[in-house]
Amino acid sequence: MLDAIGRQQLPATGCAAYLWSAADRRLVAMASADPATLRVTIDGKPIDLPRTAQRGDGGFGLAASTDYRSGDLAATLDLTVATRGDLKDGATVPQATLRIEQAGRDVLIAPLGGLIGCHA
Repeated sequence: MLDAIGRQQLPATGCAAYLWSAADRRLVAMASADPATLRVTIDGKPIDLPRTAQRGDGGFGLAASTDYRSGDLAATLDLTVATRGDLKDGATVPQATLRIEQAGRDVLIAPLGGLIGCHA
């Protein structure tokens, strides 16, 4: 159900979290702070889901927990952000969980990890 999203560019402004599958290291999601969207590919179709709610401060314009929705497709992204001295204009995401729900389908829960990049 969750496919690779392919190479992604930094947003023109702000930051984005680039998240890969913990199982096979494929880039499967990109969460942008501005515009507040989550990009995923489901069943081969790229989808940008707008943010509907957020809770907690994850850092770099991203929340610790964010809900996204478009039609009958809903996603929740929970992430932990860690800064490092050797990273400029970004941070790591050592742990994240993406939960995807769609009417008539099983719920998908994917463990992720990644990096945050910001346009300087």
